[in-house]
Amino acid sequence: MTENPFLAPSRLPYQLPPYAEIRAEHYRPALEAGMAEQLAEIARIDADPEPASFENTVVALERTGELLRRALAVFDNQSSAHTDALLQELDAEFKPRLAAHSDAIHLDRALFARLDAVHAERASLDLDAESLRLLERHHLRFVRAGAQLPPAEQQRLRELNAELATASATFERNLFAANAAGALVLDRPEQLAGLGEAEIAAAAENGRARGHDGKYVLSLLNFTQQPALARLTDRAVRRRLMDAALNRGLTDNGPLAARMAVLRAERAALFGHPSHAAYVVADETAGSVEAVTAMLHRLIAPAVANAERELARLREEAAADGVTDFGPHDLAYYGERVRQAEYDLDSAALRPYYELERVLHDGVFHAAGLVYGLTFSERTDLVGYHPDTRVFEVFEQDGRPLGLFLADFFARPSKRGGAWMDELVKQNGLFDRKPVVFNNLNITKPAPGQPVLLSGDEVRTLFHEFGHALHGLFSDVRYPLLAGTEVPRDFVEFPSQVNEMWLSWPEVQANYARHHLTGEPLPEELLAKLAAAERFGQGYQTVEYLAAALLDWAWHTRPVGEPVLDAAAFEAEVLKEAGLALPEVPPRYRTAYFSHLFVGDYSAGYYAYIWSEVLDADTVEWFKGNGRPIRESGERFRRELLARGNSVPALDMFRAVVGREPDAAPLLARRGLG
Repeated sequence: MTENPFLAPSRLPYQLPPYAEIRAEHYRPALEAGMAEQLAEIARIDADPEPASFENTVVALERTGELLRRALAVFDNQSSAHTDALLQELDAEFKPRLAAHSDAIHLDRALFARLDAVHAERASLDLDAESLRLLERHHLRFVRAGAQLPPAEQQRLRELNAELATASATFERNLFAANAAGALVLDRPEQLAGLGEAEIAAAAENGRARGHDGKYVLSLLNFTQQPALARLTDRAVRRRLMDAALNRGLTDNGPLAARMAVLRAERAALFGHPSHAAYVVADETAGSVEAVTAMLHRLIAPAVANAERELARLREEAAADGVTDFGPHDLAYYGERVRQAEYDLDSAALRPYYELERVLHDGVFHAAGLVYGLTFSERTDLVGYHPDTRVFEVFEQDGRPLGLFLADFFARPSKRGGAWMDELVKQNGLFDRKPVVFNNLNITKPAPGQPVLLSGDEVRTLFHEFGHALHGLFSDVRYPLLAGTEVPRDFVEFPSQVNEMWLSWPEVQANYARHHLTGEPLPEELLAKLAAAERFGQGYQTVEYLAAALLDWAWHTRPVGEPVLDAAAFEAEVLKEAGLALPEVPPRYRTAYFSHLFVGDYSAGYYAYIWSEVLDADTVEWFKGNGRPIRESGERFRRELLARGNSVPALDMFRAVVGREPDAAPLLARRGLG
């Protein structure tokens, strides 16, 4: 085997991982060496004969695990963005091993005794605010990981964590297989009627890439409503696509999710919490199960009322085609038809004005320059983890280097669905590191030579995920634990949602929304129609979201000892009791493909999107109405919030920007719920 590139810090700019040297066989020894090295570092802290201090315990702890962090950052992204059978096997093996490794650290009694001693003396240590925050966060993490539990309960906790880690890896592997198996394979281009020529060509290319030469393949994205459903004119094809989306993974992942919910409830009970949701939300900005429940239920009645009004109009449109059994496969299609009829707005007519390169450079990057003074330079001399990955160097307004941004836009068989941001190198002053962040999207790759024309949703996703990237790039803290997006889950979506505002900001929109062939700007009449139609569909879209959020909440507010035998029946019961059982409007995610909950770290946290949107909508109004130049407002938002990571309590950062408590009114107005 060649020398393992993980064993020493990268020599590339910004310590970008040396992807040209990394091979699959490097992961196992690097992860194993990283875990062993960190445990040895912990043992040295435990054995230190000096009394515990902030430096020899808290800072020393923060310095441990560098090799493991290097290897794990690359491995985790590779497992999601460009996996194969070997990586899936390693993921299934190492998830429980890494859970056990985390337990070995957080349940180390000697280490916690030192940390607890420093924490007890914190008032007399004369620490600066960030150092005090680090001490308090580490102490809380250890307590929430079981450091104060008696030995027998710690042993049970280890068993629960191991089983949950194994189940998570299995859920992810099952979903990957279910998405591949559920991809809709079509024989004739006529079955794709309603899609544009470029989209049909992309489906043919997707068929070739997936081993179906001469056929047309529509891959499944992770959520329920598939983009093609809005335009496919063949109702039978729409039904097949919707059925594939709704029913994937039920046999395997339904029972697995139910088991994970039981295990999480038992784990929460070890800590004295009545449910997993209570355990989770205790460390979020929401603070209590009651606060989240009240917020979600407050939105249900007005959202359903809006949805019913919208559905009545959609059923009327469908009836004109002789459709008397309107179903979920018709929702997006007739939603688009009504949008065209009432607002004279054809979403397909917008795509020629949303070419990827122009949206990226003249939209996303241009907005970052307008608001924050950033500039971007593509580094073709640096390579990523896949040929589609692009590397950009990011500079401050005065030319100082800020970090690297990696962009991986296209779907492929080896990538999981959805869109996400993460960090390959986390900014921090302790190791003098600048950030290296990435965005992953799942845009259908066109046939060779064809332009990449985006839907409105894909444009929004591009801006949204780059908002997360900015959060990581702007981090300016001393300690890794507090850096970048290491904030409460019901706060982390807030900066990314704020960044969506720039896609329709007149100066930005005029710069990027131009016809990909002629360069002509998006016509004024189309802009006016876009603005007029902005709230169209908000009723059923809010219901889709709330249904998913309530499913998450129902799974994770169950007390210990109440297993679910049938996940599908449980879903139906939850939605009926909540008043969200609209048969034409299925949840944005069903349990079996709800990877946010059962693979990612959003269990009992999917409410975060709308909780954060309260802050987002309020901040958008602040940007628009505070009377300051955009650049000045952007600098304040960056300095007081984006740069602070978790070095300051989340809502304190919001107050520092806006100057008051959050106001829900802008969100209610945005969604037509006021």
